[in-house]
Amino acid sequence: MAEALSVIMRWLHITSMTTLIGGMLYGRLVAARASESLTPDAREALGERAATAQRPMVYGAIAGLLISGVYNILTHPGHTPSYHMLLGIKLLLALHVFAVGMLIVRPHNPRRNRMMTGVVISGLVIIMISAILRAIF
Repeated sequence: MAEALSVIMRWLHITSMTTLIGGMLYGRLVAARASESLTPDAREALGERAATAQRPMVYGAIAGLLISGVYNILTHPGHTPSYHMLLGIKLLLALHVFAVGMLIVRPHNPRRNRMMTGVVISGLVIIMISAILRAIF
């Protein structure tokens, strides 16, 4: 039973992260560029509709990451100080992604594209740190 729960929590963590960062990558690198040819009013309307559609996915992914992340921390204690240092950096970056992700999907946000750029960078660094933690520790 414990193994099944661990697998489910790992799956939840990976799919939540993929949904959150993948959605931001798509929004910044594809949707934002594709909408550049639209008029400013049409671009803003599209951005608002996209943010409204993305909002439940962002909140759901954040909830999934929080639940599975807390589970992972509680069930895997006893790591080295280096592990905890990298984990601390990862968690601080995750808080940045969560906070800015919630701001990105708010209505009437003129800085949405710029904010997505920061989330994408932080998200990719989080993934890199996760790979290091998994491989080394």
